Amino acid sequence: MTKRSFRVKLAAGFLGLLLLATCALAAQEGLTKRVRFARGRTSATLKNSVVRGTRDRYLLEARAGQRMTVNITSVERNAVFTIHTPAGDPIEGAGEAHESTSWSGSLPESGDYVIEVGGTRGNATYTLKVAVR
Repeated sequence: MTKRSFRVKLAAGFLGLLLLATCALAAQEGLTKRVRFARGRTSATLKNSVVRGTRDRYLLEARAGQRMTVNITSVERNAVFTIHTPAGDPIEGAGEAHESTSWSGSLPESGDYVIEVGGTRGNATYTLKVAVR
């Protein structure tokens, strides 16, 4: 084997490992998606699966004083969510320490709210229902 062919094979192997690591890292991040209501509607139903150890994030623009209702169901009852205000603060009753399956309340500020969905054990296939009125 010549030095040149060895270098080419070494570079190809390194690029393959780099691609594999990049794919694995991307898989760990989960989904980020903006929630959009259909014309004339005030609610949306989102279905997806989240891989163990990751969180899916849904961005939802709302105004202070509006009422938001969020419910999540899953086949194995292992999907939960947290909600964060546009400032990044957890919503009381649906925040970091309160992974929830249901929450309803008045929104304290205007901007993009973040609903994070994760599994309590293993992977979770879920249906997330969000309404803002």
